[in-house]
Amino acid sequence: MTEEELAPRKKSYEEKFAERIAKREARRGPLKEDKVFEHGPAKFLFMFIIGFVILTHVAILIVMMASGMR
Repeated sequence: MTEEELAPRKKSYEEKFAERIAKREARRGPLKEDKVFEHGPAKFLFMFIIGFVILTHVAILIVMMASGMR
């Protein structure tokens, strides 16, 4: 056998990343029903962006009305 066959293969970045995620998920317990919304962070981000867009539009409208633009 050659040295290449005897030496362990180096793991790719994707394999290392997948292993880290698997370990992290294994430490976490199962989700409690009705206690955790799976997409909570996405919901928060969505509401923040929508709120920011609405407030920006209202602020621009107020500035335009105050300056006499139509």
